[in-house]
Amino acid sequence: MNSRMNAVTKQQRRLVQESLSEIQELSGPIGQLFFGRLFEMDPSLRAMFHQDIALQSKKVMDVLTSVVARLDHFDEFEPEIRALGQRHTGYGVRPDHYDLLNNALIWALGRALDSEFYPELKAAWRAVLDSISVTMKEGAAEVSTK
Repeated sequence: MNSRMNAVTKQQRRLVQESLSEIQELSGPIGQLFFGRLFEMDPSLRAMFHQDIALQSKKVMDVLTSVVARLDHFDEFEPEIRALGQRHTGYGVRPDHYDLLNNALIWALGRALDSEFYPELKAAWRAVLDSISVTMKEGAAEVSTK
């Protein structure tokens, strides 16, 4: 399997992984910032979330933490990411939503990390999130072709 993470450089993976501990410490506020920004960008998305946003924030941050911790072995859990994309089609997630999600998350990380979210780190996070999104969209496409 040709991993989408191949588009992410070793340096970018390292930067993202090194930022993980601080992001974990700020995961509650980052999750809240993320959803606030997401719903500001597209208020119609709010209807997709039936659970408490604090709980949903925790889920998002837990998945993100898990993925980032295993970036160097993305091939091994790429099927899980594809399956996540498949499940998200059932929630009403469309391919165009991924850009909104990524932009909202980048914005939230920038707000939370402030000056520590320097351009190289931001670019690294963007590359990782884009790779994850491509993999999830591929999984979602498998659902629509069945």
